[in-house]
Amino acid sequence: MENLVFEVRSKFGARENRKGSWSSQSSRRSSSLKSIDLPLGGDSWPTGLYFAKIGLGTPSRDFFYVPIDTGSDLLWVNCAGCIRCPSKSDLMKLTQYDSDASSTARPVSCDDSFCSSYFSQTSKCDHSGTGSTNGTIIFGCGSIQTGGLEESVSAVDGIMGFGKSNSSFISQLASQGKVKRSFAHCLDNKNNGGGGGIFAIGEVVSPKVKKTTPMLPKSGHYSVSLTSVEVGDSVLQLSSGEVIVDSGTTLVYLPASVYMSLMNEILATHPELFYRVEDSFTCFHYTDKIYRLDRFPPVTFQFDKSASLTVYPRDYLLQFEGDKWCFGWQSSENIYGGILWILGDMALSNKLVVYDIENQVMGWTNHNCSGGIQVKDEESGANYTVGANNLSWSSSLVTVVSLLVHFLFTH
Repeated sequence: MENLVFEVRSKFGARENRKGSWSSQSSRRSSSLKSIDLPLGGDSWPTGLYFAKIGLGTPSRDFFYVPIDTGSDLLWVNCAGCIRCPSKSDLMKLTQYDSDASSTARPVSCDDSFCSSYFSQTSKCDHSGTGSTNGTIIFGCGSIQTGGLEESVSAVDGIMGFGKSNSSFISQLASQGKVKRSFAHCLDNKNNGGGGGIFAIGEVVSPKVKKTTPMLPKSGHYSVSLTSVEVGDSVLQLSSGEVIVDSGTTLVYLPASVYMSLMNEILATHPELFYRVEDSFTCFHYTDKIYRLDRFPPVTFQFDKSASLTVYPRDYLLQFEGDKWCFGWQSSENIYGGILWILGDMALSNKLVVYDIENQVMGWTNHNCSGGIQVKDEESGANYTVGANNLSWSSSLVTVVSLLVHFLFTH
């Protein structure tokens, strides 16, 4: 049997571009997977990465650290023999998946409908074999690493994609009737608590999210329609836009013109401070004896159907070292062509964020993520409490796992 162990922590940017595909049959000792809770660890800053700890293989000898990423559409891990895959990380001990060491692994054919729908014409999958069968999970096997993921400072073992496409982890389980296409996360950051948090698959019944906003149906991401941005009591002059909500992005990226307007409004509230730009961050020095974080204005994003999301100074002010603080707002000009809006962990932390894919809406509410939430068990109809966790990077092989999902691979 194959063990998948979840415990989550906070990202990076580039995606891997070449993967083999493997299939796995999902089951659970206790009847059904109608609701699942995944413990969280990490923080939005300075780690900038929330991750899950999973175990793969029969027998399950190793554990892998993978970010939970709502902006990615595939579960994948680095595999043995990977070209340019990192061998060490400043964050964790890295592990490569070895299918030969598992008695139940099998590759999925490149002709399988899953591969043909996921990979573009310029991409290739490396393995051949029988296609997936009823009750299977297909994941990617990383064979070539590109982008920034091979750098030791941010290297991880893979990614667990919770995106909208049919290839994502939750979509595969939902298509087999294992779970509902609904999940939520509550990301705790160190400015507000101790880090870590909660990730749950299923319907959250408490705290209740009172207002939701429609997901944009034509977008391949979890995108919503923005109507306005407020900095304190001031409303920025801008046209409505599409905003991507992505737990796999650390900061908040704004169109260049919006970024300049927002920063001018914030900086005008403290003209006595000396600001300087370092790399892409606007920074300043101050001590708690003179200033307080809450003296800076909150920033509120207003969305369709009157849903609003407020980012507080404790969320967007990042402590670099000593009395040096920097703003987490970023212009998308040099990274995303200057037009994209992306709300990353900086804006999503200290809130319960609900993704109701079945009803095509999402919403959020302020919540102490070091506390718990209540999730409905679809099988029994009962509600159960999910507590927060803060997974330690060093906990790897000795961590007591609160969730064990069994995977059966056939080779």
